[in-house]
Amino acid sequence: MYIKRLTISNDNGVIREIKFHKGLNLIVDNTPSDTRTETGNSVGKTTVLRLVDMCLGKDPKSIYTDPSDPRSADEQIKEFLLNTKAIVELALTRSWEKDDIVIRRDFISGKKAIRTINGTHYKAEDFENALGQELLGINISKPSFRQIISHNIRYSELALTNVLKTVNVYTKDTEYEALYLFMFGCEIDETDRRQELIDKIKAENAFKKRLEKSYNKSTFRTLLGLVDAKIEELEARKASLNVNPDFENLVSQLNKIKCQINVINVDIVTLELKKNTILETRKEIESQHSNVDIEQLSTLYKEAKSLIPEIQRTFEELVSYHNSMIASRSRFISMALPTLNKDIEAKKEELKRLLEKENELSKQVTKSDTYESLEALIAEMNNEYQKKGEYENQIKQIEIVENAIIKAEEDVKRIDDELFSESFQNKVQSAIDDFNVMFSNVSTRLYDEEYVLKVDKVNCRGTGGFIYKFSAFNANLSSGKKMGEISCFDIAYTMYAKKKDIPCLNFLLTDKKELMSDNQLLAIAEIVDQENIQFVASILKDKLPSELQDSKYYIIELSEHDKLFRI
Repeated sequence: MYIKRLTISNDNGVIREIKFHKGLNLIVDNTPSDTRTETGNSVGKTTVLRLVDMCLGKDPKSIYTDPSDPRSADEQIKEFLLNTKAIVELALTRSWEKDDIVIRRDFISGKKAIRTINGTHYKAEDFENALGQELLGINISKPSFRQIISHNIRYSELALTNVLKTVNVYTKDTEYEALYLFMFGCEIDETDRRQELIDKIKAENAFKKRLEKSYNKSTFRTLLGLVDAKIEELEARKASLNVNPDFENLVSQLNKIKCQINVINVDIVTLELKKNTILETRKEIESQHSNVDIEQLSTLYKEAKSLIPEIQRTFEELVSYHNSMIASRSRFISMALPTLNKDIEAKKEELKRLLEKENELSKQVTKSDTYESLEALIAEMNNEYQKKGEYENQIKQIEIVENAIIKAEEDVKRIDDELFSESFQNKVQSAIDDFNVMFSNVSTRLYDEEYVLKVDKVNCRGTGGFIYKFSAFNANLSSGKKMGEISCFDIAYTMYAKKKDIPCLNFLLTDKKELMSDNQLLAIAEIVDQENIQFVASILKDKLPSELQDSKYYIIELSEHDKLFRI
């Protein structure tokens, strides 16, 4: 799979269309050395590599953030990409005759983000797997698609200074083991499972360490033995106390009586409230009894009678009638008082009886001289039983973790019996030997030195098992030669993978090729052309050898006056 085209567009149309070809593809900074400012290298040549990486699954934020400080951002570029709705399209091809795969991405986050492969939209969590299936024909999680292609796109400080450690600084040795076993065609069916088990063992060991931060399991068992002995002693002391044998029954009765007393008190309060309410109502009614001036009102009544002959009754009769009605209401209201008074008295008698019973039971419960001693013993026993529960729980948790570790280690050993069998080790070594033929040939052509890869069986920290560890010779070369060593490895591996039909990409992207000598750059150009490898490199134009200062090698020329996004 080769890169055919990278297109950057927005609402205003196409910003850049970069066409690629086989062999050497140069992203050139045209800014002359004598006019280049401190920011002259920020014309966007590395950003081209990042945009390709973004289309292959990298976070879009990487385009406008500093890799060394992800919290920082180039606000100008960020606002431009977001506000103008910029879209990046990467076209990939197998034969150069057509676009076999077209990937489109934008810089918007959330559900509305564009993330498509050949027109099919994918969720963020599914995108990487889809890329693996479409570009490499793989459907595995370990190693991941991003890990497999990490050596194909080198622009980070880590990838530019390490031949093999290309993923990120947090990648574990076990992950690199899975990666390179895959890359050299030596993976086993349970590689994913083994990685999960190794991670589980490390996690469980870390958890066990936290559980045993204060004491280890042996110490907890010792402490538990002391607690058990203390409890046995306290139980014996409790049994020797001269406590009423009916103590618990008496306490139960006492509690029951106390509950009854509470109920009776509530009943009495309720009845008293009813009684007081009746008395207050009766008083209010009786206050309405007529005591007006009869003679004065009689005069008025006679005048009214002369005017209204129909008035038959005397005023005295009316007043009498009124007062009789008041008395009748008062009697009616008071009818419930005798019953209430009787109920109140009955409740008070019952309360008196219960209080006497309570006093009697309290004396029986507390008459023993050892009651306070018993309370103290019970409190001490409760404290010891709490300790016992804590120690037993700690021991249980530690044992659960230990059993989980043992089970995981057994499963790893079962897999390792195959992974580190003599036949499999021979298979791995044979693959490395085949690769080294190409690695040494390429390095000889570039440096007249033989670089080789080696593999060792080493202890895996935190698991007690083994892993395969891959490393390259000449690891302590100068920065220039390190860049060359990296290029030798990447080119040689692409040749090896193509020969062995191992899934791989046919393009290599790298930054800062000006750190290499002219002869090495010329040799790379020749090799990749011969081997049908696409080698994309960003470089300062005035650092190019004259032989490569040819537009046929250029895919884009940038400068401070013509930056990538043209802003």
